[in-house]
Amino acid sequence: MTRAEFGYMLGENTKSPHGYPSMNIRLSIACLATVLGVAAAPPALAADNAERVRQVAGSAADFEKASQAGKKAAFFCVNCHGEDGNSAYDYIPNLAGQNAVYLLNQIEKFADGRRQDEFMSGLIKVLKPEDRFNMALYYSGETVKTAVVKDSKQVAHGQQIYERACKSCHGAQGYGNEKIARLAGQQPVYLKKALEDYRASVKLRKDPIMGSIARRLKDADIDALAAYIPTMK
Repeated sequence: MTRAEFGYMLGENTKSPHGYPSMNIRLSIACLATVLGVAAAPPALAADNAERVRQVAGSAADFEKASQAGKKAAFFCVNCHGEDGNSAYDYIPNLAGQNAVYLLNQIEKFADGRRQDEFMSGLIKVLKPEDRFNMALYYSGETVKTAVVKDSKQVAHGQQIYERACKSCHGAQGYGNEKIARLAGQQPVYLKKALEDYRASVKLRKDPIMGSIARRLKDADIDALAAYIPTMK
C-alpha cells in the first residue's frame, strides 16, 4: 500500500482469539516494562492522530523515517502478526495495509484501557507514544497478502452478502477509512470469530450496527463472508 492509500482498514480486535503468549514473551515484556517504564500517554484524540498522520504522510522522507522506526519498535509484534504485518495464523488479524489513523486509534485504546486484551494491553503500554505512532505508519505501508479462491461458489455467495451488508460502511473494495476497519485481505478464522461474537453480543464485540447486521447472518453466510473477504484486493 502506498502513502496515498490511507483509506484502508482492519477488523477490530477484542479478546485474544489466539490464546496466551508464551512464557518467554511474557517475561520479555515484563523486562521491557522494568527497564523502560510503562509509557501511559493520555488518551489521544482521533482528530489529532489523523492530522499528524496526514502531515507525516505528506512527506516521503518523513514517512520513510517514521516507518523504519516503527518497524524497529514492532519487533515483538512479529511473534503473532508477522514481520510485515501478515499473520502466519488464520485466527490472528493482519495489520498490513491497515489505515494508519484507524490502526493508531486502536493502538491508543489498548494503551489507555478502552480496549482490553491480556497480551496486547501489557505490550502496548510498554511502548512510548512515538513508537505507537510509528508502528501504525509502518504497518499501513506494508502490503497485505490476499487469499486464493478455494471455493468459487462460496466466495460468490460471500460477495453477494458483502455487497448488501458490508459495502456501505467498509467500502466497495473493503478498504474502510480512518474510522472503520479495513477488511480486504483479512484472516478468515479471525473474521468468522469476530462476526460470531458480534452476533452473540459478546462483551468486547458490542456494537449496535455490527450487532444488528450479524444477527441477520446464518452460519453459512458468515462462512461465505470469511471465504470472500480474505480474497479482496
